[in-house]
Amino acid sequence: MTILDVEGVTNVRDVGGMPAAGGRIRSGVLLRSGQLAGVTSAGADALRTRVRHIVDLRDGEEVAAEPTDIPGPDTTHLPLFLGSVRSFFEADTSLEDLYVHLLEESGERLVAAIRIIAMGESTLVHCTVGKDRTGVTVALALAAVEADREAIIADYALTESQLPVERSRRIAAYIRAQHPEAVHAVALATESPAAVMRSLLERVDGRWGSAADYLRANGMRAEELAALYTALVEPIEGTVDKG
Repeated sequence: MTILDVEGVTNVRDVGGMPAAGGRIRSGVLLRSGQLAGVTSAGADALRTRVRHIVDLRDGEEVAAEPTDIPGPDTTHLPLFLGSVRSFFEADTSLEDLYVHLLEESGERLVAAIRIIAMGESTLVHCTVGKDRTGVTVALALAAVEADREAIIADYALTESQLPVERSRRIAAYIRAQHPEAVHAVALATESPAAVMRSLLERVDGRWGSAADYLRANGMRAEELAALYTALVEPIEGTVDKG
């Protein structure tokens, strides 16, 4: 994976390069980031050179508060949460429970996002921070083409170090003031522990069999999964193409 410097946007990276069944993940095909509302003109130009399609996973309230319009790439809004982000903080939802909620309640929307990745155009997936909704979507797409499990987990865990330290401190202080009894809220806003993603992928395997089986259970067809493999995996000489 490659961390990218896009002016005005945090937590931007290309997940290409990690090992996968039959090859490695292509560079330049799947990017991830936090929200794009603060992007500068130079940052927008940099994105236009790299990205053909943007998948925005934020809910309507978030989009209204921090709208984004980067001329050039197509943008698809696919709000993953059934309910507002605020409600998860009010309920003191843990990261583990939040991700299970996404699996259980947003399967069709996760598939819709991954179908766009399967089209094979360079795609940027983002939410507000680029941690949870983006993390689950990207992890499922990578796991479905049998990218290396530890590499998927490491990519997810990297987010915490990519968030501006001062921002995380400010948000943690605000959350503690607003929700003094909350146990999980600070982690929900600022952390991406490897153990959480490892647990999620194990849950997917245990219940559905694999990430590909999870996507099938939520409406993704065999030919779409094959297209996802073709889009994401670059064969390496001497390996077997599973596409």
